Amino acid sequence: MNALSTIAITGPDAFEFLQGQLTNDLQRLGAEDEILAAWCTPKGRVIWFGTVLSIDQGYGLSAPAETAGEIVRRLTFFRFRSRVEFEIRDDGATVDPGFLIENGYPFIGTQQMEQFTPHMLNLDLLDAISLDKGCYTGQEIVARTHYKGATKRRTLRFESEAPVSVGDKISDGNRDVGEVLNVSGTNLLAVVAVDKATAPLTIGDVRLSPKPLPYLHAD
Repeated sequence: MNALSTIAITGPDAFEFLQGQLTNDLQRLGAEDEILAAWCTPKGRVIWFGTVLSIDQGYGLSAPAETAGEIVRRLTFFRFRSRVEFEIRDDGATVDPGFLIENGYPFIGTQQMEQFTPHMLNLDLLDAISLDKGCYTGQEIVARTHYKGATKRRTLRFESEAPVSVGDKISDGNRDVGEVLNVSGTNLLAVVAVDKATAPLTIGDVRLSPKPLPYLHAD
């Protein structure tokens, strides 16, 4: 199990602050209990991905416990004069990595932070991106990728013949075409070049077998 924390972001300016940072539209929470969203660097690399829900006087973001402190530290840099407060709340929540992998949900822990764009992680296919909410950090890169159809890598699911590790490189026999994102036993998610999705792929001498995801790829 992977431990989770809740990052509580509260205060009079909580909506405006987060609306200018996250990839999804917080106004959806008027009709939905929770939404998926990501927070990116200005260059469009994902720092955090998880759920957002309304709480008293603000919002709660689910985050891997190992990254919560770093996320709050970085968010503080963007606060400026916004009237918001940050608090990490640990309530013992966990998530099964095997469940996430089976459903194609990326887990962005310490090893995965700032490595991938939202489209590489299929966040557009997971309804975690709003294309009409206005500006947010990294929005220009995300929008350009979407409208130009420039996603050359996607998150795919595989089963390996033997255990592998996060960050292991995936080869098509000639060159590296991807890397392992998340692992649970011999099940894994990997960010792989779209044009190599159906090619025979290996990690060292370990062969990979493609497995379906419950949502369709846009590419």
